[in-house]
Amino acid sequence: MDTSLSTIAVVGLGTMGTGIAEVLALAGREVIGIDISEAAALGAVTSLEASTARAVGRGRITEQERTDALARFRTSDDLRTAADAELVIEVVPETYEIKQQVFRELDAIVSPAAILATGTNALSVTRLAAESQRPERVLGLHFFNPAPAMKLVEVVSSVLTAPPAVEAVTALARELGKEPVAVGDRPGFVADGLLFGYLNQAAAMYEANYASREDIDAAMKLGCGLPMGPLALLDLIGIDTARTVLEAMYAESHDRLHAPAPVLGQLSSAGLTGRKAGRGFYTYDAPGGQAVVPDALTPAADAASGAGRDVASVGVAGSGTMASGIAEVFAKAGYDVVLAARSQEKADVAKGRIAKSLERSVTKGRLTAEARDETLARITAAGSLDAFAEVDLAVEAVAEDLGIKQQLFAALDKVCRPGAVLATTTSSLPVVAIARATARPEDVIGMHFFNPAPAMKLVEVVRTVLTADDVHATVRTVCARIRKHPVDCGDRAGFIVNALLFPYLNNAIKMVEEHYASLDDIDAAMKLGGGYPMGPFELLDVVGLDVSLAIEKVLHKEFRDPGLAPAPLLEHLVAAGCLGRKTGRGFREYARR
Repeated sequence: MDTSLSTIAVVGLGTMGTGIAEVLALAGREVIGIDISEAAALGAVTSLEASTARAVGRGRITEQERTDALARFRTSDDLRTAADAELVIEVVPETYEIKQQVFRELDAIVSPAAILATGTNALSVTRLAAESQRPERVLGLHFFNPAPAMKLVEVVSSVLTAPPAVEAVTALARELGKEPVAVGDRPGFVADGLLFGYLNQAAAMYEANYASREDIDAAMKLGCGLPMGPLALLDLIGIDTARTVLEAMYAESHDRLHAPAPVLGQLSSAGLTGRKAGRGFYTYDAPGGQAVVPDALTPAADAASGAGRDVASVGVAGSGTMASGIAEVFAKAGYDVVLAARSQEKADVAKGRIAKSLERSVTKGRLTAEARDETLARITAAGSLDAFAEVDLAVEAVAEDLGIKQQLFAALDKVCRPGAVLATTTSSLPVVAIARATARPEDVIGMHFFNPAPAMKLVEVVRTVLTADDVHATVRTVCARIRKHPVDCGDRAGFIVNALLFPYLNNAIKMVEEHYASLDDIDAAMKLGGGYPMGPFELLDVVGLDVSLAIEKVLHKEFRDPGLAPAPLLEHLVAAGCLGRKTGRGFREYARR
């Protein structure tokens, strides 16, 4: 099989096809862009001219390179112009009927040595290959949008694909400056297989009126470092496209997590398919526009949550990293802070940890020496909760154990003055169960900080059915003063972030269990294809496999969904004491310090 792949046809000149054509032309390939729509072909030429002009303006390519690339790109409305192509990449609408028709016609046009690639991200490559007269030359070549910028390319083999064809397109992907990941044929492959389950759960969370679209998106951006929130991403992808992908995934997996949330079907049926329609979960300035404009669901900028209680002093219970970080946050914001631990020695050690953190900030130029001293002076270390007698807000950051937290709140109930707000930082336990350990559950609320607290901007504000309105208003006001972004959510397992994050992590583990892809390929796929700051296995090892397992168990117990059951591999690793970076071994091994 000739694998030079110097002449390549791209069938379908929508956004993705045009982007792929640009990448190929700039890499020195002769590119034939084919589309039955003359407008689409003209649009592709215009887009390529504009994109390469911007590249010249930014110094990424020379004017001569631009001229040469444009000269290598020609368009046609006739599939027969693909006759001389050594590789044909189809990026036509995501239906079997259209794609199979293209493949049948190409069979009679291209040479026996040509490779036929489908750009599908949802349909079976095997099924498409079976329609071809030479299925051994058919494979998947899944680029990510926008193709010129995104580095990941999933190279998808069916059981019929010949290895030389895979080797040829893998080599091509590397020559294009992409990172090819070899995967087998199942809907969604790696990146979309993990991504769309997460997006579906976010849509279901919104549909259940658990949290607003703005809070869901902000939570995942600020809590996980993602470039976009899930609902905004669904609008970008196209809600109809997402529903098609999920339908294909569910048809194979029968996993309820892949059953499209009804809201996706409702929006699609109404023509509210996202940015391309000008409206989806959000409303945009125009069809195809990027700017979100206010609509009936947009929170008012001056919306007040009601009058809150005055807070001048804060008590933080605990002596670990989270407690120290929270105390530092409040002290930096000007609050008087009492940091209480089980002994004076532990409290002093925790305050010493804060002193070191502040010193690092001074060294890095983020804090003045004067501000460091003022912040540290606002913190009083105490060896008993009795020191909380006059605080206005008490925040606990002790072990994630319901019994321990209930015991602590029973003590706070006796120590803290009437009217003081009592907050738990739990990430997985029912806040109401903690509140009921007190005689004043209306004063109790969740304030879920993220680690490291001084750096992470998100706080999940968790109201129970008993939490008073002014307590909620107080915490929202406090979050603004400490420069954190509060998101409101109800009292159920995982709140927003963990309820969306950990099923995604669990599904990544299942991919490895099923020998579908390697740790490295999955991590690379999510970083390069999804814009995630860390791959799922990097993140699991950082969080701790024992912590992850505990959260998975809580989610499974709460929602009773078989798809949320912890992956056996995770349970085995925890049982073996392989807990991640903190033990030197988790999914990967680490050098011991």
